[in-house]
Amino acid sequence: MSAPAVRTPAHRLVAHLCGLFLALRSEHGEAARTATNYDGLVISVLVEAQSGEVAPRRRAGPCPLRGMRRASVVRGEGARLAAAVSLVLASVKLRDHADDGDGALRHAALAEPARRTAARWGERGGTSGAHVGFDAALLTEAAGRQQGVEESLSPGDSVLVATEPTGLATSAAPGHTAVLAERPANAEPLAEVGRLFGRAAHLLDAAEDLAADAANGSWNPLVATATDPDGARRLCDDAVHGVRLALREVEFTDSKLVHALLVHELEQAVRRAFGHAVASKDGQDAAEAVPSGRRGRWVLVAEVPRPVAEASCRRGLPARPLHVLQLPVLLPGPVSRAAQRRAARSVVLGLL
Repeated sequence: MSAPAVRTPAHRLVAHLCGLFLALRSEHGEAARTATNYDGLVISVLVEAQSGEVAPRRRAGPCPLRGMRRASVVRGEGARLAAAVSLVLASVKLRDHADDGDGALRHAALAEPARRTAARWGERGGTSGAHVGFDAALLTEAAGRQQGVEESLSPGDSVLVATEPTGLATSAAPGHTAVLAERPANAEPLAEVGRLFGRAAHLLDAAEDLAADAANGSWNPLVATATDPDGARRLCDDAVHGVRLALREVEFTDSKLVHALLVHELEQAVRRAFGHAVASKDGQDAAEAVPSGRRGRWVLVAEVPRPVAEASCRRGLPARPLHVLQLPVLLPGPVSRAAQRRAARSVVLGLL
């Protein structure tokens, strides 16, 4: 018998997040769990939002990352597509970090294993995507064009030229969710949603990284094209508006969670990022410009989508996660330090 469907938006979001997490582990091994990301979460949510019924669930056992609680999590083609997309995008990102010598990967002894992991993840993600009819080459080919585009830019060029490969890559999977949900008319507007989302994400990363890139001499599209923060903000606002309009053309059975992730969260991200950029420009501590949520114990992980973080905040946890591991650790509060250590130990052991 299938697990009962979860009902509240917060539980539904956790069901998708944990379903993605477990799909990565089941199909690609423990280390692949670190590929869990926001893009994959959105893909899983989009498939269910277009379907005529709730996505299949299964009952997941106790997990330290959920405070040893069981959960009903998503399974099926949506979770598999989400896992494939997450793994391929993570492989591209990991390879880029290794090639750029970022952080610890500046050491050859670490960079070469990272490249091998990236190659393995790219291959496995492509195979997994093919099982649900998705061509992952659409992601890797678009990402492969990025360096050439960056090298061609100069001050005065449109920064949108720099974001075009990202937008192309992020348009493919949302469009394919319409195929899985048997809603072919949704494919074109969802591809447009993905393209604009990718554009905004690229610009947001550039704005948030301005100070760090200036300090270490890294390439930044806003600097390369002499685009000021106000101009980048206007482009982001236009992208958010375009996402909102494109979503109106999509036929959903339930659009609430999609709207929260693709419109509300994107709007909040724009506000946070450009507060960050302005603070950096003024020579202030950029972190002070980012809303920190409730003070107190930190959630032990990374990049938890704001709707999930806010749900955790209502349970007594801060809304702002600590970026330590690329893993969604959802610890219901109040959380003792011992519980945090157990969760961290479980994650580390699982990645060895």
